[in-house]
Amino acid sequence: MSDEAFESLMTSVDPPLVVVTTAAEDERAGCLVGFHSQSSIDSGHYSLWLSKANHTYRTGLRATHFAVHFLTDQDHALAERFGTVCSAETDKFADLEVDTDEHGTPLLRDLPNRLLLERIAVLDDGGDHVCLTTRVLSAHSGGPFTPLRVSDADDLEPGHPAEARAVSP
Repeated sequence: MSDEAFESLMTSVDPPLVVVTTAAEDERAGCLVGFHSQSSIDSGHYSLWLSKANHTYRTGLRATHFAVHFLTDQDHALAERFGTVCSAETDKFADLEVDTDEHGTPLLRDLPNRLLLERIAVLDDGGDHVCLTTRVLSAHSGGPFTPLRVSDADDLEPGHPAEARAVSP
């Protein structure tokens, strides 16, 4: 396979960035995610892929509920906060206005465009990310917006490199 051709095709996709938050056993976690998609029309399912290298993945293995917060083109600072530091070492939620839903899932007030999700299944295909298939419990919109896309955040260095896998499948 040509790495250059694959990279060219993936660059053309340029997905919107989201911040995924979750909690388990009173431990909050959140990370910047570029791999996510609607995965069923009826009933509403949504899939997201978490890096095995990060704290949100480890917390997410114990969690049942997640929030997917859609970033606008004005949210680069939040993308940087949730994408470049390790939440095992830094409280990414410090100084942010955060609510929690009835399942304890952190909800970022500054990011009103969000999905609230319940985990259905986890798929580990041996790659550096794991897929969570979820059921959409609710969707919230703060109105029309221009999404922050992967290409808008190419200046950010991930908090963990993909090679820093937490576990092997």
